[in-house]
Amino acid sequence: MGMEAASRSTQPNTIEQMRLAREVIITEGRAVMSLADRIDSEFCRATTLLIECQGCVVVSGIGKAGLIGQKIAATMASTGTRSQFLHPAEAVHGDLGRVDSSDVVLVLSYSGETEEITRLLPNFADIQVPVIAVTGRPNSTLARHADVVLDLGKVREAGDLALAPTTSTTMMLALGDALAMVTCHMRQFRADDFAKFHPGGSLGRQLASVDDIMRPLGDCRVANEKKTVREVLVEVGRPGRRSGAILLINDRRVLTGTFTDTDLVRLLEGQRDRDLDGPIDQIMIRQPVTVEAGTRVRDAIAVLANRKISELPVIDSSGRPVGLIDITDVVGLSPLDKSIHQGEDDDAGKLRIVGL
Repeated sequence: MGMEAASRSTQPNTIEQMRLAREVIITEGRAVMSLADRIDSEFCRATTLLIECQGCVVVSGIGKAGLIGQKIAATMASTGTRSQFLHPAEAVHGDLGRVDSSDVVLVLSYSGETEEITRLLPNFADIQVPVIAVTGRPNSTLARHADVVLDLGKVREAGDLALAPTTSTTMMLALGDALAMVTCHMRQFRADDFAKFHPGGSLGRQLASVDDIMRPLGDCRVANEKKTVREVLVEVGRPGRRSGAILLINDRRVLTGTFTDTDLVRLLEGQRDRDLDGPIDQIMIRQPVTVEAGTRVRDAIAVLANRKISELPVIDSSGRPVGLIDITDVVGLSPLDKSIHQGEDDDAGKLRIVGL
């Protein structure tokens, strides 16, 4: 048997692969759970430094820890804590100029003895910038030079070799998320603030205001409620893509109802030709469901979904229509998880549902 064949014959079978994969996940999961028990007053000292930081949180690490550091910096930046990543190798070639005494440095190194990290510590001292250390060795060089030490404890890396940074970096990631989320909570960072930092993609659109995506009133079909159905249908035509709803207003331009293409179909199917020449306010949908200008898109989507409607008028504080959201305008977006609402006032989204 050749060496290649022999190598293939020693490969683990499917069951063994799944067993090894579960072992890795269980090892890392248990380590993260044990980390929760290690949270103490040092963690609170760290969050105090972060919340009181007048400059920027500078996250640094090398190798796998550095990659975790980049993610932590990104999470902090997106949740209200100004943050950037500082590569230790680049730092000694000029990037130390990014660091100021008004900053806070968060350094990740499990051993606490990584050369690229330890040679930066005297520079941080010279700048007089506070240092938070995330390490597994509280007596390491990094820990001795830090103002706050977050000790990961003794960690066994996952896998047969137990050498590659796996469990330790997973714990760093979890601890970094904890720092970011607690600091976010202390800042009273809200969904509206979150939306400012996430203007792009599906998430950004959901957190945006309905004013940003609605069809403006000039593009909507609007008519006086006292006109006949036939008059309204003739007068409110619009070129191009149109919504299936007509917004009906009174003489004060307050929204009093809607009339949809579905309502017209019902008239025709019911052979109610006489109603076509009667006032539209006799057959319109009175007190339609609306949202107020400034409502977040995600809340408007929830109304469309929960009420099973296709058109949603947007009104101002006086009840006058300012636009319309059509279901086709928000296809592909869905309401965010309810957890993002936690800690918000009930009226934060300025949502108003009429005629329930």
